[in-house]
Amino acid sequence: MPSSFSVDVVIVGAGLGGLAAAIAITRAGHRVTIVERAPELGEVGAGIQVPPNSARILDRWGILSKLRITAMQPEHIAIRSYRDGSMLSLQKLRPLMDEIYGSPYLHVHRATFHKILCDEARRLGVEFQLGLTVTGVDFDKPAVKVHGHKDITAHFILGADGLKSACREALLGRPDPPHSSGDMAYRIVISTDAMKEHKWLVHLATTPAFNYWAGPGGHAVGYLIDGGARFNMVIAVVDDLPDDVYSAKGDLDEMHERFKNWDPEFRNMLRMVEETSVWRLQNSIEMESWIHPSGKFALLGDACHATLPYLAQGAAQAVEDGAMLGALFEKAENMSEIADALGIYERLRKPRTTRVVHESTEYRAIMHMHDGEEQRERDRLMTDLEPFEGYPNRWADPVFQKYLFGYDGDIVAAEAWNQYKAGKEQI
Repeated sequence: MPSSFSVDVVIVGAGLGGLAAAIAITRAGHRVTIVERAPELGEVGAGIQVPPNSARILDRWGILSKLRITAMQPEHIAIRSYRDGSMLSLQKLRPLMDEIYGSPYLHVHRATFHKILCDEARRLGVEFQLGLTVTGVDFDKPAVKVHGHKDITAHFILGADGLKSACREALLGRPDPPHSSGDMAYRIVISTDAMKEHKWLVHLATTPAFNYWAGPGGHAVGYLIDGGARFNMVIAVVDDLPDDVYSAKGDLDEMHERFKNWDPEFRNMLRMVEETSVWRLQNSIEMESWIHPSGKFALLGDACHATLPYLAQGAAQAVEDGAMLGALFEKAENMSEIADALGIYERLRKPRTTRVVHESTEYRAIMHMHDGEEQRERDRLMTDLEPFEGYPNRWADPVFQKYLFGYDGDIVAAEAWNQYKAGKEQI
């Protein structure tokens, strides 16, 4: 039910998190303007995973059905040895995720996901101001400062401008560029028609699934996109790019040399690659706070908790942020309560995103183990034992899986708001 009063909210950034916040806050009865640097709305990249914790939100907003039209629903997550492709662990996804969590695990082209959110935001009346470069924030007005343009004022401002965030730097009062993780990644797309010509690759080219190869110093993940027409693969390895280079065209000979000792099936796929790109994997340092003391400004998404992609939760956590803000804004009955709502939002969201960021970094160590005793024990645990708390395949760990996929921000927000209101009544 929309709030009984309305405020003006400016959101900096039209990425997935900014759009999610715009949709949720508009649904809560408030007026939202998104300020975006790009002259046109759109996203680059290939596939993106939509796990149950974000699919649940999209379903409540009535747009999951639109995503399903072009999305694929993977059968499982398979983790294989880099040596021979032998199965180490397999986590069923379909129909298990629907049965347990009431929402599917999907993957879709990132541009499709972005367009669906853009279309819904426009339908709800969100205003977009494109081609504007935000240079800072006036926290007292509040207003966003825009290069070559007058300040844009509102009652509240949200910074959703990603890893290279001008809003984060404004809040910190100092430069805070992205931090290198020590990893880089190859991005590869292979025609599944070519893969089907090799009998040992037919299952990868025809079965929707997430296929991982855990190897020394890196790992690979591949899955079908474009309705099964292409196989998208990302391979994380140790970063050896020059300091001033963040993305570049990949050297195929160098790539083949890196993986010369890997699974023959995996190397056969790499031989089909005609070109590749590499990019540096970066994240941010955890902040003490995401909100300004004025109570009129907060950060969300990659602007405050950028994570490595190893648990495929970056976009999902940003969507959770946006949905949480909308749930709290809907309950607020005056300006003071919205300012308090931003504090509640940070209190609820920060511990969860901190854990997800930490777990994603830790998962790199699990998936990138070099051959040796520790690696053999990892493989033994996955192949010989049923999943348990602390299981190396984090998606199969029954406790952590429930923590990731079973999270319902609406319930969390309602409980916190009831406690907040009870406290006010006691005062």
